[in-house]
Amino acid sequence: MRVSDCMSRDVRVATPGQTIRDAARTMAEIDAGVLPVGENDRLIGMITDRDIAVRGVGAGKGPDTPVRDVMSAEVKYCFEDEDLERCAQNMAELRVRRLPVLSREKRLVGMLSLGDLAKSDGDGSKAALRGVSKPGGPHSQSQSARA
Repeated sequence: MRVSDCMSRDVRVATPGQTIRDAARTMAEIDAGVLPVGENDRLIGMITDRDIAVRGVGAGKGPDTPVRDVMSAEVKYCFEDEDLERCAQNMAELRVRRLPVLSREKRLVGMLSLGDLAKSDGDGSKAALRGVSKPGGPHSQSQSARA
């Protein structure tokens, strides 16, 4: 099975100049905790509700703070034609709950989440969930991890 067989195709994108208030409103509208950040038809980052809470509000930044100030610029992604089980293993190793899905031309075409994996016929969701659920790691947002 390929990533394109189970990914979500309806993806909303934030811009780096958009406010974190607007990003949070979009997340609320679509009932999601993450938005890809795009500029000039390219994926340049990701912003999560946790980024807004920890890097924004927790750091004393206001609701008019630009997305670029709190987003994660390092983006891990997968390709739509990749093997789904391989991608699930990658999610476990990276300890991420969702990945943007790109075409081979590096255009955003969807998102792949643990929920998408769970709905697929494969066993990848179990392995991905085990890997993602380990505490700490490179994506920890604690002060000691960011120093």
